[in-house]
Amino acid sequence: MHIQDLHGPSAVASTEDHGRLSSVGTVGTVAAAGATGGAARSAPLRVDAQRNLEHVLRAAREVFGELGYGAPMEDVARRARVGVGTVYRRFPSKDVLVRRIAEEETARLTDQARSALGHEDEPWSALSRFLRTSVASGAGRLLPPQVLRVGAEQDEQAGATGPDAADSETRVPHQRQGVDQPGLRVAGHSPEGEGLDDDPGAAELLEVVGRLVDRARESGELRGDVTVGDVLLVIATAAPALPDPAHQAAASARLLDILLEGLRSRPA
Repeated sequence: MHIQDLHGPSAVASTEDHGRLSSVGTVGTVAAAGATGGAARSAPLRVDAQRNLEHVLRAAREVFGELGYGAPMEDVARRARVGVGTVYRRFPSKDVLVRRIAEEETARLTDQARSALGHEDEPWSALSRFLRTSVASGAGRLLPPQVLRVGAEQDEQAGATGPDAADSETRVPHQRQGVDQPGLRVAGHSPEGEGLDDDPGAAELLEVVGRLVDRARESGELRGDVTVGDVLLVIATAAPALPDPAHQAAASARLLDILLEGLRSRPA
């Protein structure tokens, strides 16, 4: 991929290359090495490609966080300030981009849950820490719908078969479903986002959050009917996308306080 494909005529690319090389003091190095033609330009091209990838991923997080995974690729390209062709060169379909963002967000939530388990001895404090950290990071706006759907399925099964079955579902998510698990469906965009089925990262998230829930429930501080799906729904609900960052942070914190009170058990 050439810079001129992304930024216009080759003259512009040459000017940008010269400025970039000068700024890091590498013009002499390239010349002394005797590099010519494409070889001399290969390092700046790799830097530009990496920078464009970072712009696209950041824009995708923002756009999907605000509009959901049904947002079009053109919106991502506009936010990244690149052509839509640049986005498709990196991600040949929207499904691939959705998978990348969802997997990264799932991994981030899993890390936050593990951190809470490792830093808090008290079960309720660990669960509260996880919820506050994840909501403050805006993770709920990018929580893969697949994960929320699994939580809802667990709730239904708990109602049908009792709390013991619900606990086993929480601890070992998806294992019985295997390849038959349906793919992700984004509201208003059915074909988009499919392919998140059989995602080991999602199963890992549910397992770690399940440990937080089990500990808090066993301590008597968490309501006995609260499931992993409920906890993930709190993360999604308490992370509204508001235009003003300060208002958004305050609203999220206030809403989470109310939801946490709803999760706590009450004396008989």
